[in-house]
Amino acid sequence: MGIGLRTFEAKAGWSGLRERLTGRLPEHDLVLLDEAVEFAVVWHADQVRPAGEPYVEHLLEVVCVLVDALETTDVDVLRAAVLHDVVEDTDCAPADVRRQFGQRVADLVEWVTKPEPTEGQLPAEARAAYLARLRAAPTDAIVVKLADRLSNVQRLDSHPRPEKRRSYYQETVRSIVPLAQTHPWFREWYATWDRTFGHLGADSSDAVG
Repeated sequence: MGIGLRTFEAKAGWSGLRERLTGRLPEHDLVLLDEAVEFAVVWHADQVRPAGEPYVEHLLEVVCVLVDALETTDVDVLRAAVLHDVVEDTDCAPADVRRQFGQRVADLVEWVTKPEPTEGQLPAEARAAYLARLRAAPTDAIVVKLADRLSNVQRLDSHPRPEKRRSYYQETVRSIVPLAQTHPWFREWYATWDRTFGHLGADSSDAVG
C-alpha cells in the first residue's frame, strides 16, 4: 500500500508555529515573520476560507509546507508566503507591501497575485493569462505558488461546493501540476494528491474563482 497524502495544518496559529520554528530560524528572521503575520492579519481581518476556518490558517499552512517539507529558511520567501494573498484579496496595494517588506518580497507577491481583468477581458480570460504567466515566474515565486495551491487542495473534499471541488481539481492538474515537475518534493506530493482526488476529473467544469 502506498504512502498516504501528507497534509499540513496551522490550527495553533502563529504563536504555535513560531514556537516550532524557534531554533530552526534565527530570532531576527522570526521577528521579520512576526511583522509579516501582523500585517497579514490586519489586512485579511475577519476573512475565512470556504470551509469556515480563519484565513490566516491558510497563510500559515503555506509557511508550514515551505519549512517542514522543503526546509526553506529564506525569510523573504517565507514572508512572501505569509503575504501572498494580501494584494489579491484585500485593499492592500503592492506599494504597501514594497514599502513595508522590500522589493524582493513585493516582487514575489506580485508574481502570485491574480490581476483584475483588463477592460473588455473576461474573468476566466484574466485567470488563464495569470496561470500561463506563472510558467515564466522565478523559482522562488513558483515554490510559493505550489505551496499555496497545496494548502488549498490538500483537503479538497472539505470544500462545501462539489462543483468547485471538480473545477479546482481540473485547474490544478492542467496549470499547477506542470509547474511541480522540476521540484521533486512537489512532483511527488501532487502525484499522490492526484491519485487521492482523481475521481474529481470525471466531470468538466469551469475554473474556480
